[in-house]
Amino acid sequence: MRDFVKQTRRAFLSSVAATAVLAPGVVLAQEAGEPIRDIVIWARTQAANPQAYTAAQLIAQAWEGLGLNVEIRGVPRPQQSDVVWYNRDSWDTTMWQMVGRPERSDPDELVYNLFHSTTAESGYNFVGYNNPKFDAVAEAQRIETDDNKRQALIKEAQEILAADQPYMMLVHPNKVFAYNKTVWDPASIVEQPGLGIKNFWTFVGATPVGDQKDMIINSSDELNAINPLYISGATDSWITELIWDRLMRIGPDGLPQPWAAESYKWVDETTLELTLRDGMTWHDGQPVTVEDVIFSFEAPAMGDEAPMYKPFVENITAMEKVDDKTLKMTLKEPSASFLTSTLSKINLIPEHIWGPILQDLLTKPENAEAYVEEGRIGSGPFKYVDWSVQDQVVLAANEDHWSAPKMDRWILRIVLNVEAALGMLRSGELNFLSDYTGDPLILVELAEADPDIEIVESTDIGFQFLAFNNRRPPFNDANFRRALSFAVPRELMDGAAWNGYAVPSNSVVSPVLPFWYDDKVLPIETGPEVAKKLLEEGGYQIVDGKLHYPAGGKETLQP
Repeated sequence: MRDFVKQTRRAFLSSVAATAVLAPGVVLAQEAGEPIRDIVIWARTQAANPQAYTAAQLIAQAWEGLGLNVEIRGVPRPQQSDVVWYNRDSWDTTMWQMVGRPERSDPDELVYNLFHSTTAESGYNFVGYNNPKFDAVAEAQRIETDDNKRQALIKEAQEILAADQPYMMLVHPNKVFAYNKTVWDPASIVEQPGLGIKNFWTFVGATPVGDQKDMIINSSDELNAINPLYISGATDSWITELIWDRLMRIGPDGLPQPWAAESYKWVDETTLELTLRDGMTWHDGQPVTVEDVIFSFEAPAMGDEAPMYKPFVENITAMEKVDDKTLKMTLKEPSASFLTSTLSKINLIPEHIWGPILQDLLTKPENAEAYVEEGRIGSGPFKYVDWSVQDQVVLAANEDHWSAPKMDRWILRIVLNVEAALGMLRSGELNFLSDYTGDPLILVELAEADPDIEIVESTDIGFQFLAFNNRRPPFNDANFRRALSFAVPRELMDGAAWNGYAVPSNSVVSPVLPFWYDDKVLPIETGPEVAKKLLEEGGYQIVDGKLHYPAGGKETLQP
């Protein structure tokens, strides 16, 4: 296997090295535009995410062969998020990931919220992609309740994205997890398709087999927030779904099932009636009411206080309390994914805590995503205990919950170095390796040497990619994006950067969702000659080894 990895890296470097043959003294048919500035790729540090950092290095080499100067800036996750998410006009490209989350088993979030133009200013469309044709398809799939017709629309959306390349899709990782089976009963560890064993059902149901009753897991990411109105693509989201209940949950089978809602029924195609469970309480002891639930779905629509969640509630036109356990929701139009993309996503929050907070925030420039709620009061199966920044988060089992965890505490250790995480698994400082971004072969060898360690591998719903800032030239030119994207051989990337533990990708929909996945988007023709041809067709020219804009093109941004 190690020989395979070395061979694929050599093959990758050989393929991209071919771009260096571009003649430095090209005979021009017309005068070239100005030279393109130096390009920056933002990435996590090599120690924190060696796979993505290696991918960035390989991408940079391919682009340099096209006449670009490329700098990789490896930074901690909070700094990368600040640059990319909150300063949307200031960056060129970034390594990024969309993690596998249960509600992404329906492709609506990946198709609509990542790319619809209305979510570009402050929502998920952080790359600023704007294509009216795509918008129309993304809107149509939301209201199409016939599965086969919706499938055709989802596939059409994938094909538009494959042509426009707002992202350079890289891989759907094969996530490798490990746990100590002398601490946790293997029969209680749930493998959820597209998520692996790091999922809600494992955390609620994992059963201790001895005296150790604390699950001690790891993250290679620093946390941005523990906030029910902030959506994170990484570790933060594991925590919020444990503290705050939702009306529905995505079950181990990938389908939505009642959770805080004991039951539901569609009165008609735009009217939904939900009945709450008996006896639910917030962690401060106050009862969970129908009014709280209505408030939870109204909160994201209050001004721009929760822009990440707002798209998921915009289709709700009215909510009505029927009785002390029942509420009715009325939708503007039919929604094929409503149970998954809205009811399984919105966190239930107490009105007695968040009502005054949101009213106060309406008069201030910051929004609810940045607010730090000291107590972090939910109604979920775990209670918030403590967060030591850059160290650990501690949650305690909520013994009063109808689905109380079997463990005593859920302890998340922030371990930014993958080698350190492996050492902690060996020593017993961790008993559940939930976030591993290093060489999977090393983890496999560790398990072979230690029979107490169980390894589980699973292809992710999520994906790794390089994001182009579609707002900024030259990345606002789809032809330029295609050239840079197709310069990188996908068939070699998974071996060269992910050591063969990944599936090459050219779609935001994972092949683990076969009904929705469009297999027409792969394979794609890649390599230096493909990139050169696309650049030439777009009018770009290489002069003395440096890539220039088409004739008349000017560099409007400072490097």
